[in-house]
Amino acid sequence: MITSIFKKSTPINYSLMGILMILFFFIYQFKSTTSINSLVDFLKKFGLLGILFASLFFSNFIVKKNALTKNSSYTILFFFLLLLFFPNVMNNNSLLLANFFIVLSMRRLVSLQTLKAPKEKIFDAALWVFVASLFHFWCILFIVVVYLSIIFHVSRDYRNWLIPFVSFFALAVIFVLYDLLFDKTAINTYFQSNAMDFQIDYFSSNYQNLAFSIYTVFALFFIVPFIFTLTNKPLNLQASYKKVIISALIGIIIFLISTNKSNELLIFTFLPMAIIATNTIEYLQNKFQQEIILLVSIICGFFCFFSQL
Repeated sequence: MITSIFKKSTPINYSLMGILMILFFFIYQFKSTTSINSLVDFLKKFGLLGILFASLFFSNFIVKKNALTKNSSYTILFFFLLLLFFPNVMNNNSLLLANFFIVLSMRRLVSLQTLKAPKEKIFDAALWVFVASLFHFWCILFIVVVYLSIIFHVSRDYRNWLIPFVSFFALAVIFVLYDLLFDKTAINTYFQSNAMDFQIDYFSSNYQNLAFSIYTVFALFFIVPFIFTLTNKPLNLQASYKKVIISALIGIIIFLISTNKSNELLIFTFLPMAIIATNTIEYLQNKFQQEIILLVSIICGFFCFFSQL
């Protein structure tokens, strides 16, 4: 039943996911302790919803445009379910924006496999990583994926290795001007945000702890078989899948080292995990197994969402 709905990519699927996104977003907002007291607050909420929609459908665009999955809607389904695991992220402006820019960066890095306009793609990808770091400093670690992409595809041209520095300096000039003209504390705030904290004792409720535990099992269940079946993937896509795996690992590292730790920091793993989960589902030949895995994932997502309201 579930596979028959999402195994194809149709406007009905996109409409269904859009409706569910709006529904669960506003359920969370009505239950949230953050009240809406003015038109500005209301517009901010719609802005957050817009960012979520953009992240969701850009993720779908990435996998479809670069043939990372079959013609299914599993990627947006898993991305949506991962959001339900940690609903508090729906109120975190900084993390939503940072993740959106990382998604834009991944879009350019994955498309680098075509070898069309590689310099422009490297510049854009690095720039989006640095922009994301303005909202969460440790997103800067995704620059590793930029250089891995250079190694995989265009390492022979030495100029490609210098392009990320051009992106850095371009953004640095704009950021310094912003600091001088509008917010004289912006640079200090940015460099003060590079602290580390490895402790995982932040849970304010048992349900947050349980959601984290379920997510850990979810991640291991999909990542391990994906890694072992990587050599069975088409050769022209293996480099892209390696970027996906490295991105997931960097997302986990960001969670582990960030201060003000919370489950929401795992948002940086949502895109790679959605891609990995989709490939695992599509790799299975047994439809019954697919149905069970999807059903359990949906139940876990719904349980985590409603238990944390």
